[in-house]
Amino acid sequence: MGRLAQTHGLTDIQQEILSTVRTFVDREILPYATDLEHKDEFPEAIVEGMKEMGLFGLMIPEEYGGLGESLLTYALVVEEIARGWMSVSGVINTHFIVAYMIKQHGTPEQKEHLLTKMATGEIRGAFSMSEPGCGSDVAAIKSRAVREGDEYVLNGQKMWLTNGARAGVVATLMKTDEGADSVYKNMTTFLIEKEPGFGTHNGIIIPGKIEKMGYKGVETTEMVMDNARMPASTILGGDAGRGRGFYQMMDGVEVGRVNVAARACGIMIRAFELGIAYAQQRHTFGRQIADHQAIAFKLAEMATKVEAAHLMMVNAARLKDEGKRNDVEAGMAKYLASEYCFEVTADSFRIHGGYGYSKEYEIERLFREAPFLLIGEGTSEIQKTIISRGLMREYKLTQ
Repeated sequence: MGRLAQTHGLTDIQQEILSTVRTFVDREILPYATDLEHKDEFPEAIVEGMKEMGLFGLMIPEEYGGLGESLLTYALVVEEIARGWMSVSGVINTHFIVAYMIKQHGTPEQKEHLLTKMATGEIRGAFSMSEPGCGSDVAAIKSRAVREGDEYVLNGQKMWLTNGARAGVVATLMKTDEGADSVYKNMTTFLIEKEPGFGTHNGIIIPGKIEKMGYKGVETTEMVMDNARMPASTILGGDAGRGRGFYQMMDGVEVGRVNVAARACGIMIRAFELGIAYAQQRHTFGRQIADHQAIAFKLAEMATKVEAAHLMMVNAARLKDEGKRNDVEAGMAKYLASEYCFEVTADSFRIHGGYGYSKEYEIERLFREAPFLLIGEGTSEIQKTIISRGLMREYKLTQ
């Protein structure tokens, strides 16, 4: 293991967890990832291995059968997994956003009912906010839940659900009429339980898998709600959660942005490993290409970007664990890590020359995976908006 992306101040338990995951990645993910990715095949054996290690319950409290670990531990685990194959980290990302939201905002009954099954991976979570006509413009969602007695009738279309088919519970943001003067207070999060798989069940339709240039293996789907009836008890937080959906979702998104930063770090660590190894194996003009200044400087820049992104990701995770506001720091980490990931992966691709374009080389897969992180959990432009607003809030001039 190299000197890059080391995290100081970890407990013995954290170090043991990371060592176990790193070994699992080297033995059970890296040797199979490229073949599975090219086949767009779900990594069943890998997921079963993660279940056995308890990774689906990593951040879920011990009282519900989880390991009760911190966001930092989770982010570092995600970094290790993404180094092996980014799609595998996607299997647990939305699962943990939903588990976190239930832990933070759910009723005691929702926690007992869902978290105990999510901790083992028996039920997997999906997160649904985006729609065909809007991405980061959350206020523009059109999916609507109308109350009828003790039930709500849900209609609308959602997009980009990771784990959309295999998930057993989907945290779904809907417009509701709560009579508030702000559009953001007229949104409610529903915990929609459904049967895993594609097709129609009780008004919830998962049409099929969306084909993608990368991020393969894990399915991404739409979700259509056609007069789906949900009891009021499925509102996240119960009666207290009505009209609180936007704020609950944003709390979950902050966790998601740390996760995306961690995934970006994992991919660029692997891209750097592949690049520096190839630069010592390939020879031109009588010496290894790593000895050419053009390549040596490129490696130095890549390593610096890996280190900077990792440190920002760790800082954002630690702030969240301390109960402090981290919207600006999470936005900064996600923005920097995703942009640097794209750059580092492209540089490694260039170092590989013509071989980087061959499907036989792992860098080809990474080169297709990196762009997803530029848009997942909000584009770089959205992160800049969040960062700038936070800065104006903190540095506002007073008369």
